[in-house]
Amino acid sequence: MSRKVIITCAVTGAIHTPSMSPALPVTPEEIADAAIGAAEAGAAIVHLHARNPTTGQPDQTPEAFAPFLKVIKQRSNCVINLTTGGAPTMTVQERVRPAATFKPEVASLNMGSMNFGLFGMLNRFKDFKHEWEPKYLGNKDILFRNTYQDIEYVLTTLSETGTRFEFECYDTSHLYNLAYFLDRGLVKAPLFVQTVFGLMGGTGAHPEDVMHMKRTADRLFGDRFKWSVLGAGRHQLPIAAMAAAMGGNIRVGLEDSLWAGPGRLAQSNAEQVTSARRIIEGLGMEVATPDEARQILSLKGGDKVDF
Repeated sequence: MSRKVIITCAVTGAIHTPSMSPALPVTPEEIADAAIGAAEAGAAIVHLHARNPTTGQPDQTPEAFAPFLKVIKQRSNCVINLTTGGAPTMTVQERVRPAATFKPEVASLNMGSMNFGLFGMLNRFKDFKHEWEPKYLGNKDILFRNTYQDIEYVLTTLSETGTRFEFECYDTSHLYNLAYFLDRGLVKAPLFVQTVFGLMGGTGAHPEDVMHMKRTADRLFGDRFKWSVLGAGRHQLPIAAMAAAMGGNIRVGLEDSLWAGPGRLAQSNAEQVTSARRIIEGLGMEVATPDEARQILSLKGGDKVDF
């Protein structure tokens, strides 16, 4: 399995707003279609957020997730990963509710608190359909809270359900936080470590940043983790290529980047997955199927979820 590369696709997220791209999925039907299209293009895992279908605002109620979860499960064998990050303005109790309700195979878990800056996007995007969008993006007072207490709350809430975690690490300190929980026995190998590059408030997107995060993870976790990367914005594919060449896995999707090339908006999540697949296969490796990803990450299986 060492030559199998897992592609995760994060199809909508809570960062970008509807006015930025007509391809960004908003309604349950659009989110379901985007996830299924990404899976058909080669994504073994789809990482899911929900939105208000009218305004496009992030919505972390279980009721917002329910309409598309069953559709995706019926139409695809992909691994479904539910966010516990939600949006940085939400409480941890709000953020964990969908995963606690539906008991997915995988849930994301942010491994530390950080400043979170989206206001740089206002330099590129000027026209908005909804009043909430520029206010949300322009907020310079966002602290994405993920304290030790918050992290432990998510771990203890979800671990008894058999859900495993995609540990999102935006900084070297987040890797050390994960090592702390591993030492305490609150998380178990193999760890699925998603290192995040290029978001304002987190680690940069220079190749040295990628190398440093990988070296640190290797030193802390040895053979007890599976490494994946996501690069924000224009950094998505360069960092994906670098990580694949280094033995890592890849995350793409419109949550992380709206782009398919310089100045060219992606037409779909599937387009980004196809680009990632070309990189992997061009390096002489194979894309992991959903069942291969389940084996690599020791997941409980799609028949053991509550949707």
